[in-house]
Amino acid sequence: MAGIPFVRELKFAYGEVDQVSPLIRRVICENPGPFTFLGTGVYIIGKGNVAVIDPGPPIDAHFEALKRALAGERVTHVFTTHTHLDHSPLAHPLAQWAGAKVYGVPDPAGSNDHASLEEDGQEGFAPDVLVKDGDVFTGPGWTLEAIATPGHMSNHVCYALREENALFSGDHIMGWSTTVISPPDGNMGDYYRSLDRIRARGFSTLWPTHGPPVREVTPFIDAYAAHRRAREEAIMARLQAGDTLIPEMVKVIYKDVDVRLHAPAAHSVLAHMIHLVEAGRAVADGAFNLTTHYRPA
Repeated sequence: MAGIPFVRELKFAYGEVDQVSPLIRRVICENPGPFTFLGTGVYIIGKGNVAVIDPGPPIDAHFEALKRALAGERVTHVFTTHTHLDHSPLAHPLAQWAGAKVYGVPDPAGSNDHASLEEDGQEGFAPDVLVKDGDVFTGPGWTLEAIATPGHMSNHVCYALREENALFSGDHIMGWSTTVISPPDGNMGDYYRSLDRIRARGFSTLWPTHGPPVREVTPFIDAYAAHRRAREEAIMARLQAGDTLIPEMVKVIYKDVDVRLHAPAAHSVLAHMIHLVEAGRAVADGAFNLTTHYRPA
């Protein structure tokens, strides 16, 4: 992953609320792991009448921490960026406690068909209010715009905070790591297009759900995209070297990566392979999966 200017340092205490910008507070859930990094960062926007983004998993201590952080305020909106289990399960319980509604996109079919239980979708999740690309939501002193960003999941949505030219980027762009793209729901072509769209907006700050903010946004996105392109070239090199199976390629391409991440990495390679086949650079000798043989076009 050389070349990406990752940001991983963050001072915080689990369950405490921190004011991280004039309009944004954050509470981090104690659910660290290889996919969640330090844990799920829940964002509270505004004062008095507030919005909450990605409430996180249904952990009792975390729920109580959010209640403390929100005491004396009115929650008007509970948003989800997408429906992985570290993002959305607490949305409805929090909304019910607060007397609010949940805003987001339903969990898509097939969102559990990949390697990581931590990255499973919340099967059956449905928001109270369907969020569409370009929707605008307001409160006292804050304005959020929904930006559809399919790729990591087909239902992924980022939210732009207009007053601070900032973006709540969910798992679409993270400062500490690249994002897993896992077919059949994850789509590499969609991901590239979504990256380009966010880059074109010129945001000053990205607030991912996991890890620290990204302050140098344009060069970071450029490096993120370049890393993906380099990964595709590495896959093409393995094809040209005679590797035909994705697990064989992963052992070489990801040799310096934690072996716990090799299974989801295989799904990212599959996403790249689908994109390479669609671009006419590779050929699949069957349906797109991890046991299919692939070769250069």
